[in-house]
Parts: sequence; structure tokens; C-alpha cells
Amino acid sequence: MSELEPFNQLKLFGLDKHLSELIRLHKNNIYPNKILLSGQKGIGKSTLAYHFINYVLSEEEKYKYNTEKFEINPESSTFKTILNKSNANLIVIDVNFNKKSVDVNQIRELIKNLNKSSFNDKPRFVLVDNIEFLNVNSTNALLKVLEEPNKNIHFILINNNKNVLPTLTSRCINFKINLTNKECLKIVNHLFGEELDNLINNDLIDYYFSPGNVFRMIKFAEQYGYDLLDLDLKKFLKIIIKENHYKKDPIMKYMFFNLIEFYFRKLNSSISTSISEKYSYFLKRISDTKTFNLDEELLFMEFEEEILNG
Repeated sequence: MSELEPFNQLKLFGLDKHLSELIRLHKNNIYPNKILLSGQKGIGKSTLAYHFINYVLSEEEKYKYNTEKFEINPESSTFKTILNKSNANLIVIDVNFNKKSVDVNQIRELIKNLNKSSFNDKPRFVLVDNIEFLNVNSTNALLKVLEEPNKNIHFILINNNKNVLPTLTSRCINFKINLTNKECLKIVNHLFGEELDNLINNDLIDYYFSPGNVFRMIKFAEQYGYDLLDLDLKKFLKIIIKENHYKKDPIMKYMFFNLIEFYFRKLNSSISTSISEKYSYFLKRISDTKTFNLDEELLFMEFEEEILNG
């Protein structure tokens, strides 16, 4: 299975109506220069952004974007330069690997680049992914350039339904992106070319999962040689804790928090007062750990002792 990233996905699944709306706004010259794509992490918001950017930047190309199939032409020079990260009309800001936040120097470098002359007359896009990782300093620096952007510069901010400063979101037109559970299943089946039931134990499938989360889970299992068909949720959680996978893989740590909440929801069918109290307790522990960057090892060990082994 090839590695899928938002910038290299040629086909857009499930978000056709959202792309059509962005294209309509662009064609009618009423596309806002600052938009926010908000929704659950892993449903395809960044992929949607890359498809719209490809559509706009490849309009005059021989191999332009296919609006009937919602598909990027792999021969497009826009796609090729985005793929090798050399496109002069696109700047991407995201949290660097093994960093906890977007550094203010990344925004300062962005401002410096935006003040340089453009290489062509095409629109210039700034894609800021995972804006919940902007710290106070980087947010304030970004606010300054958002207030009065240079001509022909368009900002696309990606929010994974996290709390961010209202001063940031208030400067953008918010597009809420969502998928039904049925749509998520359809996308996952498209991505893998087979039914999800053939890949993952049904006990691991959360009703609130996103296609991106499922893809990452399967890639994780492939990397470490786990058979997800043979693992129920409890066994999977124990493996992650025992092998310290949350320390080795930042994406897995994020997913692990969600899996803990999912485990409690599954317990709710036969909920007791003690479990209910522990659910509230651990939800607060998870929230505090994320917000204040606390030591997650103590949290996970306590969860295993109190809940998985209890």
C-alpha cells in the first residue's frame, strides 16, 4: 500500500460538494482570500485544499484539473512542483516533526517570502495546516499578515475541531467540512480497494473514525507487524502501552487518546457508577495532558492499571 499524504492524492473522495462550492466562488470572483476549513481530523480537509489549489493554479495548463472526476492530472506541472515542494505559488506552514508547536520563526519566514515579488501573475496560496499547533507568538505574528494580506494572496487555514484563538478564526470565512459514517466507510473502501471488514477487527472500528485515522492505524500495524483482524480494542491498547508506541509515533499518540475515549464509550453499554466516575476523571486527565503538555506515560500506565486490568 503506497503512502498517502494530502499533497499526493490524485483523487478526491467524498468532498466533491465542498470543492464544487469553492470552485463556484472562484469562478464568480467572490472567493474570500482568508478561509478556514474546519472539521474532524482525517476526513480530508487538507486534501480538499490541495485539490482546490491545483484547480486554480493549473487553469491555464495543458493538463489542468479534471472537474468532472474531481481528479488531479499527474502530468500537471502544478502537481509535480507541489509534489517536490518547489511550487512558487504555494507556501505550506505546519508543525515540524517532533515539535509541539508552530514556531514564530516559521511565520516570520512566511512574511518575508510574501513580501518578495511574485514569479508570475497566478494567485499565491498560504496553507496553514493544524492551526491548533500555533502558539501565542506564532498566532500573533500570523494575525498581522492576515489583517492586510498582499494582493492576490489567499490563506487557507485547517482546523481539526480544536479550540483556537477567536481572534484568528474571526478573520476567516469558516467552511465546516463533515462526512457521515456511511461516507467515511465508502472512502476507506476506495482507499484500500477492499472492504474494511477484511482488514480490521470490527471491535476497533469507532463510529466517529475518519478515513485518515483508519489509514494511519493500518499503516501502523503494517510497520510493526500486527494483525488488526486478531486484535480487539483492549488488546490493541495494551500493545501500544507495553511497547511504548505513543513515544515513538506522534500520530499514534494522538490516535491513542481517541482510542481511550472510544474504549470508555464501549463500556457505557453496561456502565456502572464507578466506571462513569473514572470516565470523567480520565477525560479530564487527557484534556489536561494535551493542553499543558504533561507526561502522558503516567496517564497511560494509570489507565492500564485502573481500567484495562481492573
